[in-house]
Amino acid sequence: MKILLLSPPTDSVIKSVIGVTGPPLGLAYLASIARSQGDDVRIIDSIAMDYTFEDITGQIKKFDPDLVGLTSTTSMIPDAYKVAELAKEYNKEVKTVIGGPHVTFTQEETLMESPHMDFTVAGEGETSFSNLLLHLKGKKEIKEVKGISYRDSEKIIVTPPEQLIKDVDSIPLPAIDLLPMEKYKAGTKRFGTLMTSRGCPYNCIFCSSSLQFGKVWRGHSTERVMTELRRLVFDYGIHEIEFLDDTFTLNMKRAVEIAKNIKAENLDIKWSGSARVNLFNEEIAKAMKDSGAHTIYFGIESGNQNTLDFIGKGIKLQQAVDSVRKGNEAGLHTLGSFIIGFPDDTVYEVKNTIKFSKKVKVKIAQFTIATPYPGTRLWQLAKSQNLIKTTNWRKYTTLNPVMSLKNFSDKQILGWLGKAYAYFYLRPTYLLNDLLRDHGFIFKRIIPYYSKAMVAFKQGDILSKQVQEPVPSTEVQ
Repeated sequence: MKILLLSPPTDSVIKSVIGVTGPPLGLAYLASIARSQGDDVRIIDSIAMDYTFEDITGQIKKFDPDLVGLTSTTSMIPDAYKVAELAKEYNKEVKTVIGGPHVTFTQEETLMESPHMDFTVAGEGETSFSNLLLHLKGKKEIKEVKGISYRDSEKIIVTPPEQLIKDVDSIPLPAIDLLPMEKYKAGTKRFGTLMTSRGCPYNCIFCSSSLQFGKVWRGHSTERVMTELRRLVFDYGIHEIEFLDDTFTLNMKRAVEIAKNIKAENLDIKWSGSARVNLFNEEIAKAMKDSGAHTIYFGIESGNQNTLDFIGKGIKLQQAVDSVRKGNEAGLHTLGSFIIGFPDDTVYEVKNTIKFSKKVKVKIAQFTIATPYPGTRLWQLAKSQNLIKTTNWRKYTTLNPVMSLKNFSDKQILGWLGKAYAYFYLRPTYLLNDLLRDHGFIFKRIIPYYSKAMVAFKQGDILSKQVQEPVPSTEVQ
């Protein structure tokens, strides 16, 4: 089969404000599965390539695929629908399929919203996608394909979930050779991304990733990780790497082992990864720094213990203070994420979170508005309490208020979001220390982005843009 895999054209706040977009690794994994079956595969990353819908139409006509496969976050789902429509306009016989975090939890709704979509793939997609391809080639009955939805006359059929892949080393290397790797840059430096594990056993109220990839954590072997790193360095000349794991340090012993292997091989990379504050210690911090890591990302979320308990974070405020201190002492740039605007938040609690971002002493802070993505416990709560204000998916960006809040209007919570960034970044002592200690690491990188974002807020542009993922931590030194 001729298979065209696409990340659709969309507006991205991340790219427009900080100029960075990351590779769609999910498509690269699916491409490797299709190629292993002998299919002819192409990938289009529309955001990286600055493609318009007209460009996509041209590419579809040029390649003439049998199958168009799409990936989409919640906010870009209307753009994915548009691509499916364009594909069907060119050839009504072409098959269309879509996967990703949004579709995983809205399979029936997706097919109802888009008459041009033939199939959805839920959850971890490799096995389901492989079996769907076999079905389209006449080698497997549709009822045998798990983890998908499709139309049967006027009915929408949702098949049982596919089992998680236990041995993630069995998954072929992602086909990054089909991606425009030269387009992924942080500043002037090219960067690559790597996913060394899947799944998360925790139960944060706002997170859909742990639901999409399962509650069972599964990590690649250290040798598999090193194989992927060597490929990025030696085959592509990439020396800046971001590990995309939900929690790189979930297996703390393995995290240290990977870092020590990077150092032992003298692999010339700078890198960043994520940790939970209850899964981080001095040994990890030192091993990361010694092997070239520059940034560690902590999901701290709130400065209120009652909020942390409500969202199911499973951490204590003191653990955040202690882990950030360990990261700072090791010489890492500590990045903390914070969320405001949960349904019962008060001004007191929002202020506490903003104050805690300073008290915890992270070097970089990211603030967002609580967003009830489909499938999450926050979505279920908001639905049960009639708090969902809109299902205009374009607004699901973590920068738009889409829930009714008991103590804030939309304008007020957006105002507090702006205040949070101003309070954290525009402190004179903070900027002075940054200039003296880190040679302006923050001043040169974060402040210009903050200024652009604030202009967008004032102009109202932020409300019409889409965000694919949290602000990347791929800052090069």
